[in-house]
Amino acid sequence: MTKILIIEDDEEIRVLIQRLLEREGFEVITAEDGVQGMEAYRAGAPDMVITDLYMPRMRGVEAIQEIRSIDAMAKIIAISGGGPSSPATLLEGARNAGATETLSKPFEPADLIDAVHRLA
Repeated sequence: MTKILIIEDDEEIRVLIQRLLEREGFEVITAEDGVQGMEAYRAGAPDMVITDLYMPRMRGVEAIQEIRSIDAMAKIIAISGGGPSSPATLLEGARNAGATETLSKPFEPADLIDAVHRLA
């Protein structure tokens, strides 16, 4: 079973993504920010990571770079609704940092599921 780590500071979005993926049959672990996300990544060896980009304590781009330093082949989906920058700018930074796929919030659940299945 594919194990997916969700790193998202917005609890509502985190739970929504978790339920969506669990209904699809994936095992899901969650983290509230990049620091927790990296702890969970090291402890749980997930097959895929879905990370928000604009979060407290550690930004998603920093988490992506750290994950890439551990596993150059990691499957990473970056999601963002923006912040001080536009979502497009943040997502471009995520791609440059090593994100495999990117989605702008709000996204359709089917688009996230499609991205996950492409990478799984």
